[in-house]
Amino acid sequence: MAQRLEEYAMVGDAQSAALVARDGSIDWLCWPRFDSDACFAALLGTPEHGRFSLRPTGELRSVRRAYRPGTLVLDTELSTSDGAVRIVDFMPPRGAAPDLVRLVQGLRGRVELDLELSPRFGYGARRPWIRGRGRHLSASAGPDTLHLLGEVPLRADQGTIRARFAVSAGEAAPFVLTWHPSHEPAPTPPDPGAALEETETWWRRWSGRCTAGGRWHALLVHSLVVLKALTYSRTGGIVAAPTTSLPEAPGGVRNWDYRFCWLRDATFTLLALMGAGYVDEARAWRDWLLRAVAGQPEDLQIMYGIAGERRLTELELPWLPGYEGARPVRIGNAASSQLQLDVFGEVLDCLHQAHLSGLPFSADGWTVQRALLDWLESHWNDPDEGIWEIRGPRRDFTHSKVMAWVAVDRALRSARAGRLEGPLERWRALRARIHAEVCARGFDAERGAFTQAFGSKALDASLLLVPQVGFLPATDPRVRGTVEAIERELTEGGLVHRYDSRTGVDGLPPGEGVFLACTLWLSDALRMMGRHADAARYFERVVGLANDVGLLAEQWDPVQRRLVGNFPQAFSHVALVNAALGLSSPAPHRSGRCPEGGDDCD
Repeated sequence: MAQRLEEYAMVGDAQSAALVARDGSIDWLCWPRFDSDACFAALLGTPEHGRFSLRPTGELRSVRRAYRPGTLVLDTELSTSDGAVRIVDFMPPRGAAPDLVRLVQGLRGRVELDLELSPRFGYGARRPWIRGRGRHLSASAGPDTLHLLGEVPLRADQGTIRARFAVSAGEAAPFVLTWHPSHEPAPTPPDPGAALEETETWWRRWSGRCTAGGRWHALLVHSLVVLKALTYSRTGGIVAAPTTSLPEAPGGVRNWDYRFCWLRDATFTLLALMGAGYVDEARAWRDWLLRAVAGQPEDLQIMYGIAGERRLTELELPWLPGYEGARPVRIGNAASSQLQLDVFGEVLDCLHQAHLSGLPFSADGWTVQRALLDWLESHWNDPDEGIWEIRGPRRDFTHSKVMAWVAVDRALRSARAGRLEGPLERWRALRARIHAEVCARGFDAERGAFTQAFGSKALDASLLLVPQVGFLPATDPRVRGTVEAIERELTEGGLVHRYDSRTGVDGLPPGEGVFLACTLWLSDALRMMGRHADAARYFERVVGLANDVGLLAEQWDPVQRRLVGNFPQAFSHVALVNAALGLSSPAPHRSGRCPEGGDDCD
């Protein structure tokens, strides 16, 4: 059975990623891309569904692990009664083929270890044919081949590669695992020692470019490293997580595939990268966004594949029992076909923020923005599925309408900043009409708060973004009432639920954890309201939930006190970066997001 999410670390090469458990077992890896079929899927089943295990044969007395500073090179020290070893796990920067290096180093005494490599291609469905002998074996099935090269004798055993060996203090035993298409010749594996040095240098050079300082600098840099690892470097797209079907509540059915790029993350991601000085990465993300959304506005999706793919057909994998029995296991995501009006605001805001941040203006980008706004002009008052991708009836979600206002507002701002052509008077009238509609129908005067949908009494944490996006200033009584109501009614243990899932509004059975990004949004809203001590308290509450190597999932289960949801979650780390930047700066972090709010801010 897979371990708790807290027990996993991630290694990656900015094209794919593996999850490594504290006991030395790699239980999840998709090759050659984040969204490829998994060759290790024990995370969603049992060891028989594929893993790569390295562990001492004796009883473990202690385990200590950490990333080398500024890198995604993982050191895990395992101690037994016979001594101690360090396992160094990393994925070198991608060369001709993806590689995973595992280096066993003797620290003291003499420790015996077992190696078990069980590739199971097709998400645990296909047992491979193993060939070779001695220190080099290969495993093939269909289009995939893995090669394992080691310095100890390896043997094949019914679809599994095994070895038993011992390491004394000062000795080392390296293993290099390489993937390649089965119809192509095997690539030359890297030298483990040289690859380790190259990987450390690559990561430290990258993380050393961070220009943000402040009290939480180390946390901020680590979250940026996680975001870099979740970036598909060939296109600039950033996956929401490297995993699929990790449930939002233990044993629950809210199991989704997050190995795609969401438009809702666009502005937050760009601001996080730009705020920390990563201009090239922000430009790559902006360019990915423009390529992905190109086409007819009515065909705009809420998410895309890492290269901009549109077909994300959702399928169930019945042979996998699921993480701790949570079923069904899904690949693909049917929510990609939903209507979410908020993504129009995210796209136009992202492009506007990119221009404000100094990225070169794109004439093609303005053409795309005008086309999107032309469509939105006729459809902004349509009901939709909203930011949380409900699988129930469409509704007039207040956040969606706010973001429609953002789309128009940013188009007006971009036109003014770039002296661009457009029906500006018509857009100004549209912006005023949307603003008035939201204030009239999305605000409950009796509650003194904006509500989840027009005519609803329910609260929604997405409305914490009202001051961030500039719809109204943080000092507005309506904003203050909304923030205080959410703090009062949607928080549990100092963390924020995105909404009350017991109401059935999302068309799913009730039950999920608290949403970590929403707690960071609350921190940001409180900071903007001048409640700096409370803002820092909520921020530190989230930081305290990260596991021992600083990784966050999507949610936290306050009952079982554990991380839940796909892991590690880019949205959580993006929100952490932006909150840290805000708390560390005396000036408003989102200076381009209309700090005064309302319709008079251009």
